[in-house]
Order: sequence, then structure tokens, then C-alpha cells
Amino acid sequence: MNETKKLSPPLTEADVRSLKAGDEVSLTGVIYTARDMAHKRLCKLLDEGEKLPFELEGAIIYFLGPTPARPGRPIGAAGPTTSSRMDAFSPKLIANGLKAMIGKGYRGNEVREALKKYGAVHLSAIGGAGALLSKCIVSAEVIACEDLGTEAIRKLQVVDFPAVVAYDVLGNSVYIL
Repeated sequence: MNETKKLSPPLTEADVRSLKAGDEVSLTGVIYTARDMAHKRLCKLLDEGEKLPFELEGAIIYFLGPTPARPGRPIGAAGPTTSSRMDAFSPKLIANGLKAMIGKGYRGNEVREALKKYGAVHLSAIGGAGALLSKCIVSAEVIACEDLGTEAIRKLQVVDFPAVVAYDVLGNSVYIL
């Protein structure tokens, strides 16, 4: 059995190049949430030469729209969103420094090519395990797109957040392509 690789964002080129499809990872540090509407806004900011609400270089974006937090908790259930919903936007973000994304399911050809070209990875988290995954999130703060409600961009502090490398920088995948 492979040892779980511990990573702390921001990720470096060496971090992502050391990962292979199927590797288990444990993330501790700051990651950001964004779903399709937030991705669209991030890409628009890039197109307009505007500043993003967070540093994209080395960042990890979790495709997440959490449920409301219960009393005493920073966030509600925090399960991954279907990754292909972000396929139209991910290549631009990867080209601008994004090093990893977390979601569930397949990615399109253009995303897989961008992962190889720019040295990034796509991670998968377990769908249906949102309550369990939320236990790895120690703080959550809306930092942009507050009008999107649950889909606002959040800055999360995570500890030992589990994921699997679904697509690596060499084009390998845990999925049958």
C-alpha cells in the first residue's frame, strides 16, 4: 500500500510533479472554494487584467457549495461538486498558476491537456461524504462573490483533508479513458 503524501498549499512545481494518478494525499493549509459561477467571474477578472480575490499561483480550488454550518462548526456538509461543470474555465485558471483542483468525476480533454502543459493535478474527494469531509475544515471565510450564497468563494483552512490524485501531470488517470 502506498503511503499518503502530505501536502501544504501553495503547491510547487515539484509537489505536483511528484504525484501520480492513484496517490492518496492529505492536505493541510489554505484552499479555496469555487463552483461554476465563481469560476466564470474569476476568468472574467483574468480577461480584464483585474486582481483576483486570492493568489492563484500554487493554489488549490475545491469545487464546493457547502450546506449551512451547524452551531459551533465553521461549515456544513462539504462534499465535492461534479468536476466537469468547471471544464470551460479550468484551463484558463491552470494557465495562470492554479496547481490543483478537487472535485468528483471525469475531466474533459482540454482540462487534461492543460494539466500536462502547465504542470497541475486534479484531485478527487469522496462524493456523498460531505459531513465527514467537513470535519477536516477548521475555518471558512467568504472572501468574494458573496451574492452567490452557498457558491461564494471561500478561504478554507483544512487539516488532513483526504483526496486521491485522479489526473496527474503526465496525463495518467484513475479513470478508464
